[in-house]
Amino acid sequence: MSKTVLVTGASTGIGRATALLLAREGFTVHAGVRKDADGEALGPAVTPIMLDVTNPDQIEDAVQRIGHLDALVNNAGIGVTGPIEFAPLEALRWQYEVNVFGQVAVTQAMLPLLRASRGRVVTIGSVGSWITLPFGGPLCSSKHAIRSLNDALRMEVKPWGIEAILIEPGSIHTDAVDKLEGEVEPRLASLGEQGRRLYGDAYRTMVAAGLKQERAGSSPDVVARAVLHALTARRPRVRYPVGKGSRLMSTLGRWLPQRALDTLRMRALGLS
Repeated sequence: MSKTVLVTGASTGIGRATALLLAREGFTVHAGVRKDADGEALGPAVTPIMLDVTNPDQIEDAVQRIGHLDALVNNAGIGVTGPIEFAPLEALRWQYEVNVFGQVAVTQAMLPLLRASRGRVVTIGSVGSWITLPFGGPLCSSKHAIRSLNDALRMEVKPWGIEAILIEPGSIHTDAVDKLEGEVEPRLASLGEQGRRLYGDAYRTMVAAGLKQERAGSSPDVVARAVLHALTARRPRVRYPVGKGSRLMSTLGRWLPQRALDTLRMRALGLS
């Protein structure tokens, strides 16, 4: 029998690539989407399921519809950027609502099914959990929280044979990268006049440098292949750094003195 997996945030990018690869490899794939059109675009090999990870009713409906589950891939997420001084608190709360609380809510709901199957939880984190960028505080801190939560989960569910695995992508070129370019000015507008005056030039410079790096990044397929290994290996790794720059960035974030790391980050983003 094929194994059954739920992939959240499967409409585009990493989630879409993962759902399609797993379907080709013989998994029964339930793909969490938020629009009917996105589900249809995945094709007949994937079963779309309406799943907003911040919606408790949709999460419960997913549990009932799936019934049996061998693996959960937590991929749904958003990215909020901007200076901490002027970050709208509602935007910061939404960052955590989706990237942290939403992922935890789905995991909690699916764990009884995974306990029955001795299944696996694979969470898409980020190298940003090791190395925070200027203006990336909201997003990077949410990934740091997910890494910590995954560490705890991995030890807590071990008695039932459940594996909790973290994928840590580096630079990955997805549609979200191109979308960010059009969001620069609206995000600056949300900072107010003083915020734009103090941080506008630096924020634009950071985004331009970041977009250049991400557009030269790896395909989402490299992340999908890491997820496949995490789901099929007899003894999966605890963490999978994947994609361009992932190993280098995580190593620098762990071992380089912080002030030296600050200088390196600022120069790399043209902010020196």
